[in-house]
Amino acid sequence: MLLIRYCFTIFPYKSNNMTIDKLTHSFKLIDKANSEDPNVELCQGEEYPKELLYSLRMTNTLNSFYPEAGQALQVAARCQHICRWQIPRNSYEMNRAGYLTWRRELNKFHANKAAEILPHLENDVINEVQRLILKADIKKDADSQTLEDVVCLVFLEFYFADFAAKHTDEKVIRILQKTWRKMSEKAHAAALKLNFDEGSKTLITTALS
Repeated sequence: MLLIRYCFTIFPYKSNNMTIDKLTHSFKLIDKANSEDPNVELCQGEEYPKELLYSLRMTNTLNSFYPEAGQALQVAARCQHICRWQIPRNSYEMNRAGYLTWRRELNKFHANKAAEILPHLENDVINEVQRLILKADIKKDADSQTLEDVVCLVFLEFYFADFAAKHTDEKVIRILQKTWRKMSEKAHAAALKLNFDEGSKTLITTALS
């Protein structure tokens, strides 16, 4: 397994009904799978497999935003993008219909992959992890909404600036508004406390005005 020197602090694992050993083992298996990502991303001068870095950011953000998260939510956050590189965007038509199909297929793929690599977990835990990954009941179910909040916060903190640099202001503002609508009021407050560069602040202010 690839040895990782984290470029940020990972909060301690939390656990309710699952033992710490099972949760730690789950994270190790997810990290091992994501360590195989051939795509790399720089973080403070170090290269990391892209989806491994993303999964660590998801865990860190979840534990900061909602430290009382239960076992299934923690696992679902960690494997939100598990092995995503295996279904590249260009394997579907490069239009909106193709994008939506790709996202639906990704959710199914991630849910199935989670069950495949985590057979040591109880069936009810795996079923809940899959339900969360499939984004069931957002706005109605607290854990589903929390996971969506964390996804949005990770995007805004770590990926928004690069995304904005590649697209027109009009498209970026539209995406920001769509992202904001997915989030809870608690997540809105957390997002407004993030450290954005001046360009990002301007876009966010325009989007929310």
